Amino acid sequence: MNDSISRWRKEGVRVVRNNELDEATAQTLGMQRRAAITTARTGATKLWAGTVTIEAKAKTGAHHHGDLESVIYVVNGVARMRWGDQLEFVADAEAGDFIYIPPYVPHQEINASEDLRLHCVLARSGQTGLVYNLDIEPVEKPELVRWLDDLHQ
Repeated sequence: MNDSISRWRKEGVRVVRNNELDEATAQTLGMQRRAAITTARTGATKLWAGTVTIEAKAKTGAHHHGDLESVIYVVNGVARMRWGDQLEFVADAEAGDFIYIPPYVPHQEINASEDLRLHCVLARSGQTGLVYNLDIEPVEKPELVRWLDDLHQ
């Protein structure tokens, strides 16, 4: 076998099976994160990916992810996102929607469903500073924000 083929066998594509996800990852009260793509598991150095589940009618503690960018893809359920210094803004995302969270944005995930578990896939732009849990006194009534861009108004 030539060196190129041998190299890609060891350093090529990695498949992480659902039953191999790692629960020993940074956690926030109210959710269960499970890591799939990490340096230890796959050799990834520039991103982190995994899943998150939140039970029906449950919410997480407020947190941010340091200087990392995060993307959440909603697989099942309705993700109600609150964000801001006092979680003063709110918007919902449904199955099939993507959510982008910029660096340092304080936020909270809420499962807006009465009976469905919220299940999401998430990816972050790095391996360090995965979660910083915060003690925030949220406003009682957040402002509803419609996620629109210049092309889809």
